[in-house]
Amino acid sequence: MVRLPEMIVFQYGQAEIAYLCGQDRRLGQAIERIGRIERPVIPDMFTALISSIVHQQISNKAAATVWNRVVERFGPVLPEAIAATAVEDIQQCGMSLRKAGYIKSIAQAVVSKELILPELNQLSDDEVIQKLSGLPGVGVWTAEMLMIFSMQRPDIVSWHDLAIRRGIMNLYGLSELKRSQFDEYRKHYSPYGSVASLYLWQISKEG
Repeated sequence: MVRLPEMIVFQYGQAEIAYLCGQDRRLGQAIERIGRIERPVIPDMFTALISSIVHQQISNKAAATVWNRVVERFGPVLPEAIAATAVEDIQQCGMSLRKAGYIKSIAQAVVSKELILPELNQLSDDEVIQKLSGLPGVGVWTAEMLMIFSMQRPDIVSWHDLAIRRGIMNLYGLSELKRSQFDEYRKHYSPYGSVASLYLWQISKEG
């Protein structure tokens, strides 16, 4: 019998929960109602970065289908294999030609050592965003998703994530959300914004 690898999830504990509940009554009530959230993470930063690009601007269901095809096509998602693959062949996994080109370019940057992903661990959140935003097809949202779902940075709440914004609106009964309001909520959740994000994503589905 083949043993499946154990799923790795975003790590948080009672300290983060107690802080967020103490900071925000409504969020605290939602946390108690929802219970613990186990969101898978991808420790390998290259795999996580490619996954984030696959997920750009499409539904989670569609992204899961495309990602499964990428994994079937490449097995371990290694930069050397993707860099050596024609863009058209990457596109056959079910993505646009432009997105396939982004993925190949990032693989080539890693192979050539233009991008050394482990070095990101030594940078601040803002520096990670600045470094990654220089890559084709990588914007602030993609960098933020990498920081949560691979690097497990503790304080990421993404303005660029529609579901996060919808979660805030649902939680506080808002018909619109201005950037200034968002920034205030984000400061309120700090330094455990990433845990707040996990719950905001769940809350976004309830409205």
